[in-house]
Amino acid sequence: MEQPCGVCMGKRALSIGLPSNIDAEERRFPLTPEAVAVLVDKGLCVRIQAGAAAPIHYSDDDYLRAGAEITSRDETLQCDIVAGMPALRESDIRTMRKGSMLLTLYNSYSGNVKALQALSDRSVTSIALDLVEDGGRNRPFADILQEIDGRAAIAVASALQADPIQGKGILMGGVAGIVPCEITILGSGIAACAAARSASGLGATVRVFDNDVYRLRSAMRELGSTVIGSALHPHVLEGALRSADVVIATPMRHTVVIGTDLVGVMKRKVIVVDATMVHGQVFPSLPVVDLGRGCNPSDGDGRKCLCNVSGRVPRTAAMAVSNALVTLFDDIIAGAGTGSAAGLIRMLPGVQPAVFSFMGKIVNAQMASSIGTRCADLSLYLSLS
Repeated sequence: MEQPCGVCMGKRALSIGLPSNIDAEERRFPLTPEAVAVLVDKGLCVRIQAGAAAPIHYSDDDYLRAGAEITSRDETLQCDIVAGMPALRESDIRTMRKGSMLLTLYNSYSGNVKALQALSDRSVTSIALDLVEDGGRNRPFADILQEIDGRAAIAVASALQADPIQGKGILMGGVAGIVPCEITILGSGIAACAAARSASGLGATVRVFDNDVYRLRSAMRELGSTVIGSALHPHVLEGALRSADVVIATPMRHTVVIGTDLVGVMKRKVIVVDATMVHGQVFPSLPVVDLGRGCNPSDGDGRKCLCNVSGRVPRTAAMAVSNALVTLFDDIIAGAGTGSAAGLIRMLPGVQPAVFSFMGKIVNAQMASSIGTRCADLSLYLSLS
């Protein structure tokens, strides 16, 4: 007897493009070969530009074995989803498909007028990974990057202090008969706790400051009695900055600004690290040195504000971001059947706060303010589309 035969309609695999970082200014990379293998097994097509993962010491063969395709830059930019940590050039954005999706970091595009205009012209849906939230309103990408920043800040500061020529030639932790270095940390969140644990583990004297007493109490409970916690009392803070060998600024609910008067009391060779999202805001009088762009913190004279310290450990950052991206792509695959970016974002409430360009409009208030334009209402666009 004749029987009805099921017919499977062909469906194009969702493609992910991984272009190389421009001019090697940003060494962090979004996906490792292990993560690519997981995504390929889920039915995704991953295309990577030849040599793109060299900054994290993976070869093209590693990605080929994981199931990725090695292609040109234009082919990676033509994918449904393009993932990259630094900002793309205006010409790269205009190569992207209209209506495609970009996964990146918030700081890469904040204030970048030309890039944001190009994203709007191409109707690219742009998502800042460090603003993506999970079901508990946590930010998994931002949290893991903050933890890396905290630990990397101590590793970088320790290496700079031990440098016998450019640094002081001293150990961060004291030995018998020698007073240990003093570390002053502003903030008591994930980055602050990671830095405090690393510094106290080396034997340094650690002070943590925050005006959020409940957050500070939670941090002190986690860190133990070896770390000193205090509110941001002006005289206490000034005393800590005066004797500190390393000062680290981490994200806080209310950003504190260290003006020229407080910078002036700090030691001549103090190491200042800014691990906040807006680099240079805490220490506005100090020149900013972006370690992720290959800058040498020892160049020149005087104090500097070191930022993007996780750029010094790009492979660790790549592995951490890959873990979170694989989970995010599970949600993207589940929502891919909606057939539109609006439908996908509507299904992923945690992604909505991270969208900063959508259907040719800037929908993030801070991003719009940074370039002097009007912010569109994302919820209105989602309800109409």
